[in-house]
Amino acid sequence: MKIVRLFLLASATFFFQFSIAKPTTPLVYEVNLNDRADDEFKVTLHVNGLTAENAVYQFAATAPGTYQIMDIGRYVRSFKAFDAKGKEVKTTQVSTNQWKFDQPGKVRTVQYSIAETWDTPVNEHKPYNMCGTSIENDHVLINGQGVFGFPTGMQAAPIELKLNYPANWTVGTALEKNEKGYFTAATYDRIVDSPILLGRLTKATTNVAGAQIDVYAYSKSDKIKSDQLLTNMQSMLTAAGQFLKQLPVKRYTFLYHFEDQSWGAWEHSYSSEYVIKEEEFSKKLADDMTSIAAHEFFHVVTPLNIHSEIIEQFNFETPTPSEHLWLYEGVTEWASDAMQLRGQIMDLPTYFGELSQKIAYDKSVDTTYSLSKLGLTCYTDEGQRQYGNIYARGALVGGLLDIRLLELSGGKRGLREVINELAANYGPNKSFPEKEFFAIFTAKTYPEIGDFFNRYIKAAEPLPFSDYYGKLGITYTPAIVTGEKVASLGMRPAFTGAKFTLTRLAEPLLKAGLQENDEWTAFNGQPVNLENIGKIQADLKQLKPGDMYEVTVRRNGQDITVKPAMLEKENLKQYVFQLDPQATPQQVQLREIWMKNL
Repeated sequence: MKIVRLFLLASATFFFQFSIAKPTTPLVYEVNLNDRADDEFKVTLHVNGLTAENAVYQFAATAPGTYQIMDIGRYVRSFKAFDAKGKEVKTTQVSTNQWKFDQPGKVRTVQYSIAETWDTPVNEHKPYNMCGTSIENDHVLINGQGVFGFPTGMQAAPIELKLNYPANWTVGTALEKNEKGYFTAATYDRIVDSPILLGRLTKATTNVAGAQIDVYAYSKSDKIKSDQLLTNMQSMLTAAGQFLKQLPVKRYTFLYHFEDQSWGAWEHSYSSEYVIKEEEFSKKLADDMTSIAAHEFFHVVTPLNIHSEIIEQFNFETPTPSEHLWLYEGVTEWASDAMQLRGQIMDLPTYFGELSQKIAYDKSVDTTYSLSKLGLTCYTDEGQRQYGNIYARGALVGGLLDIRLLELSGGKRGLREVINELAANYGPNKSFPEKEFFAIFTAKTYPEIGDFFNRYIKAAEPLPFSDYYGKLGITYTPAIVTGEKVASLGMRPAFTGAKFTLTRLAEPLLKAGLQENDEWTAFNGQPVNLENIGKIQADLKQLKPGDMYEVTVRRNGQDITVKPAMLEKENLKQYVFQLDPQATPQQVQLREIWMKNL
């Protein structure tokens, strides 16, 4: 998942389950999308043979890869069960996300309505829009966990899905249809893993490295077409095919939603979905979409083909985090940039700029918070405050690991090669042991890599940019004084749990009445949200030292407004990477391999 955060586009991984004990009786769902007037999904579940083990109907408390509490049961507006004769079977809501059948053996039909998440206000834990649901007059977005639940004990049951929708609509999804025209999913996890966008869509298709690539797009004002996105994406897809040697899927689907807000993207095993603010089509827009898609697309490797046993058995009620989030997200973010550099889509100065931005983000959060700890605490409020760093520090560590592997192998085997080997060793239906992965990776490579893991993933030692990039004849300078003065906000806004908070406040702002971790709700009277944050950032850039501005924060349920002044600071050119003109032939040789390793 890629979330549009303040000063950083970040992403999160979609995980899935392969259950051993697999029920054979299908769960048959029917959703009426012809009736969209009240922004509610009308769902009917046809089921047979429920037992006491299936007595509770479970809605998702969270979803794989979102690392946020969703509590989808909050959106349920009616819930009833009926027997074979249409007589109602008593049900009781026993928790936020669970309804209990009084006599499960009699249940043949479950009917419920559930509100869309986009336009339904909740007091806390609003699901990210790219992970949510929306019903509009000309289109619908379905993320499975936002519409479907399952009887306990039947998470691994096969699913059939009948969608009733206007005849002129187009449907975009990675799901396949059976002979009845129903969409099918092997398990509940797969239906959650397969978002559905349908309505007034455009479609474009191509083939890359033996895989069919489909692009669907909804554009509110028809400003953006699928073929425009796909044309710009071709070189990235080709580079991905080269980077991975061959694509590990036979079909992949991109789903784009362009309307009023930018939220980001959520990647899945066989598809990815993007919720972006609509604007006139431009090369910049296309390049931005391709850059985000490069990250999402690489997730066909992690976690689809390389994943922990913890990820394999996802618990939709109480999920268990994996220590190896650094692999699923950090390495994926590294690979998305590396394959563009090596595919000559991104030049070296741009790549250096990506490194600099990631270091700046890493420095803005708790630098003592290790990647292992971040993986294990990602569902907590504490972990959420650090979460964006999985794409910054995680990717930086991935890049350093690649350099170290290339150095130890004499340029023959970098992180790309090891990842491809691991994908071949495991694959979609075989997980690695959570506690043994570091040892497995080390045994596959070199003893020195175990020390690397201990220092930079399990612990949070300062990252050795000068040492490692020096091996490539690239110098790293933490800061260069320019002699210029520039305006400074004097604080760092952070996006956590769908809210903006203020951190790292300078002394004048504290004296003005602000406090660390205040929730930032308005700037000069404008609401601070994902829809407005781009304009607010642009307004801030126009302010000069001494200019006054108005900030409203919420603290302990009360709104507080203060009027501080822009501060002034030394303009430092920070985290600078440059080619070393004095590089040795050996350093240049390793750099050439590093830059072209496809």
